[in-house]
Amino acid sequence: MAVKLSTGDDSLEENHDINVTPFIDVMLVLLIIFMVAAPLSTVDVNVDLPASTAQAAQRPDKPVFVTIKPDLTLAVGETAVSRDGLAAAVSAATGGDTQQRIFLRGDKTIAYGNVMDMMNVLRKAGYLKIALVGLDASQAPDQSGAASPSAP
Repeated sequence: MAVKLSTGDDSLEENHDINVTPFIDVMLVLLIIFMVAAPLSTVDVNVDLPASTAQAAQRPDKPVFVTIKPDLTLAVGETAVSRDGLAAAVSAATGGDTQQRIFLRGDKTIAYGNVMDMMNVLRKAGYLKIALVGLDASQAPDQSGAASPSAP
């Protein structure tokens, strides 16, 4: 960007160069904002699900997940809850609609009795439509931890 300082006469010449520095500053600020905000929108509860060979069912628009973690702590959606507060948390998540399907997922290392215990708590709260969540057997990792090859 060259600027002509003085030509000797008093006429002003137009400068046709665009100053892009403010534009670059704004773009860098927006880039930083999106880099910080993007990881925050992908928060999830980590749980190691067992595999299933059943046909996948249609998933509702806004499912309610109850998760049993390996240390037997509970979560409704992504919010941790106590065993005593499970019924109230599920009721708040469904808006009191006991006909809504509840998706129960538990780590494969927990005992079957713990899953049945959570199902009984949900049934006592009036939720009779409970679905168990699992991984598709063709996509589940095998015992060595590597994903099993899918059949052609």
